[in-house]
Amino acid sequence: MAIALQVIGLSKRFGSHQAVDELNLQVPEGTFYALLGANGAGKTTTLRMVTGLLQPDQGDALILGRSITQQPNKAKKLLAYLPDEPMLYGKLRPLEYLEFVAGLWGTAGDRAASRATDLLKKLNLWDVRNDFAETFSRGMKQKLALAGAFIHEPHVVILDEPLSGLDAVAARLVKTMLNEYVAEGKTVIFTTHTMAIAERTAQRIGIINHGTLIAEGTLEDLQAQSRELGGEFADDSDLESIFLQLTASPVQAPADSDAPLSQDEWG
Repeated sequence: MAIALQVIGLSKRFGSHQAVDELNLQVPEGTFYALLGANGAGKTTTLRMVTGLLQPDQGDALILGRSITQQPNKAKKLLAYLPDEPMLYGKLRPLEYLEFVAGLWGTAGDRAASRATDLLKKLNLWDVRNDFAETFSRGMKQKLALAGAFIHEPHVVILDEPLSGLDAVAARLVKTMLNEYVAEGKTVIFTTHTMAIAERTAQRIGIINHGTLIAEGTLEDLQAQSRELGGEFADDSDLESIFLQLTASPVQAPADSDAPLSQDEWG
């Protein structure tokens, strides 16, 4: 099986703060992958380096074998990145926005139009295709941005908190869309603070603590590692308990660090 994403010794420091510390990670192609960590653990910094938006101090990331530092154009053509606060052009209508994004990727006009129609219908935005994006709710804007990420049919999609701002119906709709995408052999990598979503969605899970990958594998793999460590949460099998167990040992987070947000129920 091909490796969709290979992270090799990525590091990034901001002043005296080591945000990411020689991170190594592999994500097989065709995987729904969750990258978890408390606030400030290094998740977003890692994703920004992986997508070429932030220059690492050292290390590299390969997108299906293409180096993001040495072959940025080839690597970026294979991926899409949706940040937690995506930027839209308020004076564009959905079809205009998707046509614009498709043009940036060099997608042929006929194919772009077909993809735009399909994506807007899948995301329940077709009925508002003639409205300006500035009139949309946060959830509608999130769905339109997601359509923009998928318009050029990337092989790897990287999503930072993709369900933020979505109600239960929209969240389930997006989840279904992402599962269908993975079923086609593509790869989805996402971050979330909602442990229930990661537990029920991801095929593999990576946990970052203080900029270092401390655990990685299936839920069963993480359960086994948690049991080996013992301690307060060792007898619990849910992902939140495992996360708390693994991030508390062997390195205890600083007392003033942000704790992971409590999870919401999956709609």
